[in-house]
Amino acid sequence: MTGPPMLRLAQNERADALLASQPFALLVGMLLDQQIPMEWAFTGPATIADRLGLDTLDPRAVARCDPETFVAMMTGPPAVHRYPRSMGERVQRLAAFVVDRYGGDVSRLWTEPTSGADLLRRLQELPGFGEQKARIFVALLGKQLGVRPEGWREAAGPYGEEGSHRSIADVVDAESLAAVRAFKRGSKQG
Repeated sequence: MTGPPMLRLAQNERADALLASQPFALLVGMLLDQQIPMEWAFTGPATIADRLGLDTLDPRAVARCDPETFVAMMTGPPAVHRYPRSMGERVQRLAAFVVDRYGGDVSRLWTEPTSGADLLRRLQELPGFGEQKARIFVALLGKQLGVRPEGWREAAGPYGEEGSHRSIADVVDAESLAAVRAFKRGSKQG
């Protein structure tokens, strides 16, 4: 029997192991991936779990946490995100949504859809997930976790292109992280 897939999104062994083994942690990392460096965002779930005294990042525990206590935990120091209050609120809304809609089983988001379009739709329903973030997550699931319902590349849009270095979906090591950063810098200049 094989273990969870290897991910290198956080560029931190412990944080990456949590992302690979805990679907909610991966989802939270994706939520946090805005306006901060990618590896900082994907280290966030491990930091949250540590500060809550949890071995795993359980959506039920996150949803139950007192909102002010959760925001204080997000604030640190160091802060889990550049905007700890608003992102703390978003993480808790995401956790509550996953508990209410999927019974706390995040993997149902990607094990139940029968098409890439359905997967994309489900991801866009998540609090804090717009079209671009949802497309990137479809690409991440397809490229790195083997979640490939029919039409997943089309649902992922340009992020699903084979051999691209556009987003976190393409980060498998330090070299690919540098290539994604270079692509993003080029996109901002163009």
